[in-house]
Amino acid sequence: MDVPIQAILFLGIIPALILFYISLKGYEGYYKDKTVFLTFVIGIILGVIAAIVRGYMWFNLLPWLIFIILFAFFEQLLKTIVLNFPRLHYKKETTIYGLSLGLGFGSSFTPFLVIIAVGVSGQSSLAFISLVVFGSLGFILFHAASGLYLGFGIYSGKLTRYLFGAILLQLPFNALAYIAGLYTDPRLAYFQLGPFLYGAIFFVFVIKKVMPKILTQAERRKRSKKMRQK
Repeated sequence: MDVPIQAILFLGIIPALILFYISLKGYEGYYKDKTVFLTFVIGIILGVIAAIVRGYMWFNLLPWLIFIILFAFFEQLLKTIVLNFPRLHYKKETTIYGLSLGLGFGSSFTPFLVIIAVGVSGQSSLAFISLVVFGSLGFILFHAASGLYLGFGIYSGKLTRYLFGAILLQLPFNALAYIAGLYTDPRLAYFQLGPFLYGAIFFVFVIKKVMPKILTQAERRKRSKKMRQK
């Protein structure tokens, strides 16, 4: 089965935009649309760079432990460089911009993961590609969550703490993604469930527990009331 590259690109971007729309319900007015769009696009560009480097290192058989640790630092630092502008310091909207940056960043991995999976395994069935795309959602969820996490760290003035927290949280994710990437046996594609579940748990945690912290108690009550009415 041949999948057009344009379709593969949208397989990453569309879920990212849906997640963004769902996540921002009740936060209208706390961010600038222009900045959200800009950080999303920058995230896509940085994600492409990260995916290329990750693929190159994987194909060159970088020792697995170094691979897992190196990319935890590399990918979180890429996002931090963008978010850590002085004008974004101590701004609650930086948390939301971190989310949009991470969503763009994570969406870039889908086409690369599909191309690598098909090329290495020789499998191109719809079922196989669907599993790989499903696993790529884990990248979108994880990087969206870690982007939000970093953004909150910058807003709260605790960047170092949150940066190292994001790096430590990425180590298990990278380990799961590394195992899922061993496509010598097509049956290992089912390991895509690992990155997806890990990313989903982290994403739900930051949306439920971290993101609401940018609101005052009064704003939280108002948002909860508004969400119930919808």
